[in-house]
Amino acid sequence: MAFESAIVGRSAMNDKTVAWGTWTTDTTGGDINTGLRQVDFMTLQTSGAAVSAGQSSVSETLPVAGSAVTIVCTSDADGFWMAFGD
Repeated sequence: MAFESAIVGRSAMNDKTVAWGTWTTDTTGGDINTGLRQVDFMTLQTSGAAVSAGQSSVSETLPVAGSAVTIVCTSDADGFWMAFGD
């Protein structure tokens, strides 16, 4: 399976665009394609019934030009993401 992400929604908030979605992985991270031209802020939340062994994190210096944002997570840590930008 490797790492996969999907955009679930997109909306405008004042002068910014907000996109959100999910990721699934059996590795320790990958790139989330946010669909934004620039990502100013991103939040991550792991999902599932069990407690995650570690916190997922953005492995980039924000803001990021382009839509791909690399994250690091524990193996098999699926989750939800939300990104703000342009």
